[in-house]
Amino acid sequence: MMDWTDSPCRVLHRCLTRHAVLYTEMVTAEAVLHGDRARLLDFDASEHPVVLQLGGSEAARLAEASRVAENFGYDEVNLNVGCPSDRVQSGRFGACLMREPQLVADCVAAMRAAVSIPVTVKCRIGVDDQDPEEALRALIDACAATGVTVFAVHARKAWLEGLSPKENRDVPPLDYELVYRIKHERPDLTILVNGGIADLDQAAAHLNQVDGVMLGRAAYQNPALLADVDARFFGTPPVDLDAAVDAYRVHVARRLKEGARLHPLIKPMLGLYSGRPGARLFRRHLSEHAVREGADIAVLDQALDFVRVRRAA
Repeated sequence: MMDWTDSPCRVLHRCLTRHAVLYTEMVTAEAVLHGDRARLLDFDASEHPVVLQLGGSEAARLAEASRVAENFGYDEVNLNVGCPSDRVQSGRFGACLMREPQLVADCVAAMRAAVSIPVTVKCRIGVDDQDPEEALRALIDACAATGVTVFAVHARKAWLEGLSPKENRDVPPLDYELVYRIKHERPDLTILVNGGIADLDQAAAHLNQVDGVMLGRAAYQNPALLADVDARFFGTPPVDLDAAVDAYRVHVARRLKEGARLHPLIKPMLGLYSGRPGARLFRRHLSEHAVREGADIAVLDQALDFVRVRRAA
């Protein structure tokens, strides 16, 4: 979810669910160590529990970056062994590391030794011509031997040659049954399934087989579905969508006063009212006006009127 799950997105999602764990976009260890840390790592206190997702393949550098993450206040560090982009492959991290399970194990061992917060792994079931039955088990077994207990598995292969990153999200077939088998074989591990999960009914079905579900594009493109997560899966009162939006509006107003621009703050809201009356006008108004110089909170209020007035009519 690079370029998607930034801090504004996570704050909006936290307004919609009090309990779901939120993940950052993947940040490379080198960027953490040498880049603008405030820009890359700062997050709002409301986001907890929040996980920093790291990319890299040098154990010492990942360990150092993990210490930085812990000092910034992240609740967990996740090593991404699933991203298939060309940029990631050229840096020898992401999904290409499925071919090097012992290297991944060495990395997470160093990360675990460096911090007191949990270190977890996100992976694919294999890459290219690997046999997923062997590749996934090899990676999980190697990392579990170092003490890692939580794995988020995108239940598709990544084809590093021949498919674009976008195609890798849809074209390789899903194999949820393999992920279920891993959980059955390793009941001591916490297994989360990811990939192609479009709604909460599908999530509930997966939870009959595994410990957790990771939502990506579905949550970004239709964030309102998150308003039902707490009541459905955590046994707490449902989140009122209007109240959640009002809470996020307060955050937007505060960030604008601090000098932030409106457009990055409202970008994760564009799909909020998908399928509801006024949604198209809401999106159009934000898309056209939030990018303008000096755009302020009035732009968001005007957009919200399109959906709230339509609903009240």
